[in-house]
Amino acid sequence: MTAQLAPDTGNPPALRRGEGARLLVQPVLVVLLTVGVLVWALRRDLTVTQQASLSAGNIAAVTWQHVLISATVVLIVIAVAVPLGTLLTRPGYRRLAPFFVGIANIGAAAPAIGLIVLFYLATRTTGFWIGVAPIAFYSLLPVLRNTILGYQQVDPLLIDAGRGQGMSAATVLRRIEFPLAVPYILAGLRTSLVLAVGTATLSFLVSAGGLGILIDTGYKLRDNVTLVVGAVLAVALALLVDWLGAVAERMLGPRGLR
Repeated sequence: MTAQLAPDTGNPPALRRGEGARLLVQPVLVVLLTVGVLVWALRRDLTVTQQASLSAGNIAAVTWQHVLISATVVLIVIAVAVPLGTLLTRPGYRRLAPFFVGIANIGAAAPAIGLIVLFYLATRTTGFWIGVAPIAFYSLLPVLRNTILGYQQVDPLLIDAGRGQGMSAATVLRRIEFPLAVPYILAGLRTSLVLAVGTATLSFLVSAGGLGILIDTGYKLRDNVTLVVGAVLAVALALLVDWLGAVAERMLGPRGLR
């Protein structure tokens, strides 16, 4: 899977306006999807099983589990990929970059369900972390590759200018290289967010919870109402985190590159 690149800062005004319009429309779409599917489902005559699956408490519980799994995955990815990507762009470590990117590429290329099952077979246990760990491995590549790419795109003349002003290598990294690499890192993080939310629907396989429980329940019982609610809520959550990632790209990048 190819990591998402940072937005071109030279986009014409029309494209920027289009992106701005999308940022306004997307959260509205999320609200409409969520409210619409819940109203559609809860206004029907539900069976006892459907009432249990689609109760407010159960929907809130599985949604919170899904959010918690996704957030934990992203935190792990950031904690691993950003420092590792930074290290692999330093002199003396660059030759190791293909090795680590190759490992991350294996995680991204392998089917997510296969990783989860293999991790379960290797540990012979279930639970939250058994669902989180393989999803984190699956979502690692975009941030790692974009972190490396972000540092590679920094103009060497800027680095030389910083060193010429008496900055240490660490200061150049902190004040010049990292801020300029942030847009690329955020673009990779946005991709990882969406991957984490999507694959978290499979975490029910190892009793880690999430919206996949509703999807699995609806499928096994041939209950289309529960199935649709679980699927639409998962889509709405993916759209929401994609929107949050887009907002973060705009707000957290260097001011001069926005």
